[in-house]
Amino acid sequence: MTERVFTVSALNEYVKGLFDVDPMLSQVTVRGELSNYKVYPSGHHYFTMKDAQSSLRCVMFRSSAARLRFRPESGMGVTATGRVSVYPRDGAYQLYVTDMMPEGAGDLQVAFEQLKAKLDAEGLFDPAHKKPLPAYPRRVAVITSGAGAAVHDIIRVLGKRWPLAKILLLPVRVQGAEAPPEIAGAIRYANRWQVAELIITGRGGGSLEDLWAFNDERVARAIYDSEIPVISAVGHEPDVTIADYVADRRAATPSNAAEIAGPDIREVSGWVAETGLRMGQAMEQRLDELGRRLAELAGRPALNDPEVYLGAKRMALDYARAALAAAGEKTVSARRRQHVALAAKLDALSPLKVLGRGYAIAERDGAALRRASEASAGDRINVRLSGGSLDCLVEEVHDGEEGKEL
Repeated sequence: MTERVFTVSALNEYVKGLFDVDPMLSQVTVRGELSNYKVYPSGHHYFTMKDAQSSLRCVMFRSSAARLRFRPESGMGVTATGRVSVYPRDGAYQLYVTDMMPEGAGDLQVAFEQLKAKLDAEGLFDPAHKKPLPAYPRRVAVITSGAGAAVHDIIRVLGKRWPLAKILLLPVRVQGAEAPPEIAGAIRYANRWQVAELIITGRGGGSLEDLWAFNDERVARAIYDSEIPVISAVGHEPDVTIADYVADRRAATPSNAAEIAGPDIREVSGWVAETGLRMGQAMEQRLDELGRRLAELAGRPALNDPEVYLGAKRMALDYARAALAAAGEKTVSARRRQHVALAAKLDALSPLKVLGRGYAIAERDGAALRRASEASAGDRINVRLSGGSLDCLVEEVHDGEEGKEL
């Protein structure tokens, strides 16, 4: 018998056909640990599943990966479902995954924790970003289902507590694939047109899957970017969503959100009445004080008989003027005597007084001569007297000792 010869491609296609017709391999579920997990620009996911002894190549096409509600990562334990077939080009078999679930917690819980960690790292939960709620809101936007019980609870409670607020309903779907973009869009719409001073968004209770729209990243970022303060009111008190972490305030229920949104008008009315009473009492007290002050001023002489009051002030002014003049004269007299005494001392020290007693001052070139040795025979000097001066010619110079010439 002639041996049949295959090309590589033909053999790979033959083996692929064997895999494709095997009913066990057409729908198989495999448990293992993810390794080398990569997402390509095409949207396809390529990875390896392994256990302690073996590994298995896997691929998840974009259409299947789009249905994932968590982000697979290397090292994560999962259960993957799909078909086993051969990739003819490489001649290797692999698992074509159509669905994947994390081991242990459900995929929604894993997705919740992953998104929570991501947004927390980005600072979306930072208390410093929380905006204060308006104390007395005039307009409140409610973003929820128009047919749900949540909107009726909010309208009923807020209408009873703070009927001065106008409630604007922005109806959206709160469950299903269309819910997240609608909720995020309504929040952006409220901010763009500034339709309210406060936003309440949420829904009634339900399962984790029912509340999943408020765990969507698009909704979380819309709440974070909102310039208008946002109250998150999702489910019942034990229910916690990503929206609760991002919102400026978290309400345990929609009814609780209405209680947080505005004050109790009865309390405000009581406060206004009490404040009015205190203001009235304060005004009466102030008027009494002013009345007593007026009576005190009315009893003063200046108001009863201004002429007598002014006369007394004029007399006091005259006394002050006389005292000032006397003090001025006394000061001038003392300064005059001081001046005379200082002038006498100055006159006694004057060089002119010395000349008046018969002395003379010899000068040469304007400088006084103190010793005979400062002049020489033949010098011309000036001699100042009490009455005039003499121009003299030095014939001889004596150095203090009589008859000794220089």
